This record gives sequence, structure tokens and C-alpha cells, in this order.
Amino acid sequence: MSVLGNIIWLVFGGLLSALGWCVAGLIWCVTLIGIPWGIQCFKFAKLSLAPFGKTVKPGGGAPSLLANIVWLLFSGLALAISHAVCGLLFCLTIVGIPFGKQHFKLAALALTPFGARVE
Repeated sequence: MSVLGNIIWLVFGGLLSALGWCVAGLIWCVTLIGIPWGIQCFKFAKLSLAPFGKTVKPGGGAPSLLANIVWLLFSGLALAISHAVCGLLFCLTIVGIPFGKQHFKLAALALTPFGARVE
């Protein structure tokens, strides 16, 4: 089921989303200070390609907490809200519920990407 879900996800916006995250990651990596944020963008891109069958495990310590606070202030909160709204819209239909759950997974990662592992 996860293979079929990932294929449908890719066709209906997952590939475009992953491409956008790769471009954002490359832009962040242009500066030395932005490299950690660029790496997080690449984490989003990888998860955007195939979110079905993957789980997000929170973790990290004090450095991750500080980086997550900076992330939340600059882009994390807006990303989390947008994924949560998309998830709610997908969950309005029975067919869209699995895709809504994937958006909620991306919203959780958008809140605290530093220290989180995607398995």
C-alpha cells in the first residue's frame, strides 16, 4: 500500500514539493551559516518524495533546541500551519485521509526538524 500511496503522492504534488525543497536547500547552503538549515530542507525533500511508510522520531539536545527555535521564528511555524491546513483539507474526504496524515507528519517535522530522524 505504501508504494501505491507514494506513487499517487508523487503524481499529485510530491515531486514538485521535493524539487522546491531541494532548491531551498541549495539556496540555504550558499552561505556557511545557512548550511544546517539547508540540510533540514534536504530532509524535507527526501520525505516529500516518499512519505508513506516513513516515521518521524523526535530527538536532539540543547543545540537542536536552539536551532529549532531559530527555525520556528523564520519559517517553521508558517510551514507547519500550511501543512496542517492541507492535512485538514485532505481529511474532508475519506479518500484523502491517508494523504492528510502525511501532511500532518510533515507539519510535525516542520515544527522541530533539528534532531528529528526520519525512519
